[in-house]
Amino acid sequence: MDKILEIKNLNKGFDDFQLKNISLSVPTGTIVGLIGENGTGKSTIINLIENLLKEDSGEIYVFGENMRENEKRLKQKMGIIYDTCHYNEKFKCQDIENMMKLVYDNWDSTLYNEYLDKFNLPRNKRIEKFSKGMKMKLCFAAELAHHPRLLILDEATSGLDPIIRDEILEILQEFIMDENNGVLMSSHITSDLDKIADYIIFIHEGEIMFTKSYEDIHDHFGLIHCGQKVFEAMDKKDILAYKKEDFEYKVLVEDRESFAKIYQDLVIDKATIEDVMLLYVRGTRINESINL
Repeated sequence: MDKILEIKNLNKGFDDFQLKNISLSVPTGTIVGLIGENGTGKSTIINLIENLLKEDSGEIYVFGENMRENEKRLKQKMGIIYDTCHYNEKFKCQDIENMMKLVYDNWDSTLYNEYLDKFNLPRNKRIEKFSKGMKMKLCFAAELAHHPRLLILDEATSGLDPIIRDEILEILQEFIMDENNGVLMSSHITSDLDKIADYIIFIHEGEIMFTKSYEDIHDHFGLIHCGQKVFEAMDKKDILAYKKEDFEYKVLVEDRESFAKIYQDLVIDKATIEDVMLLYVRGTRINESINL
């Protein structure tokens, strides 16, 4: 499987934060979710890809080519959507087209207008009159209309109602039906990633904690709710992390089937992406065996 985006040993230091040795990739035909609490480096990674920030060290490759050496040409095949609409609020939809077709060689007016119709976006209103959901739909219409191969989303579904978010998730799934395309999606709405992600990259305090396929998390990770006596009886080498609450322990395990064979009386639920993130961030980590 080819890599549409590859980052190697990326480092960036600030006065109060350090992005440390970030290596990740987006295979073609996949959606890769980038998760982590606010301030952990997700947006920094995206800003480095786009060259809004300069890395201290490391390399970024897009379509197998060095991003810094071929930035102008490679950006023709990239679309980046943030959590807010950055177009001039006085613009109308036609103004966006007039601007974008000067920027992108592959601008497709027909496709752009198809998306405007699909999203029910009014052509005669200024963007300042749009709701947030309408503004984000306009961003997707404009970015998709130049036929990108790589889409990068920085919290692009944040603050949207569930219906609009679901529409956008469908668009992303349609986008990767062309297996030459790929998506890197930074989001703290882990339920969205539960629906569409192929891989999950968890970043915490500037470091990648793990990279896993969604299938692996869904099929193997487990969450246990138990009392203190049961928790104390567990072999801690089988536990990834736990959190003590008022009346119970929450326990995260990496292989629920193997755990169930040993502790046959326990109910072990499937762990969601949110469960994994919360237990790793707010709980106590015991076993660091999650493979990169």
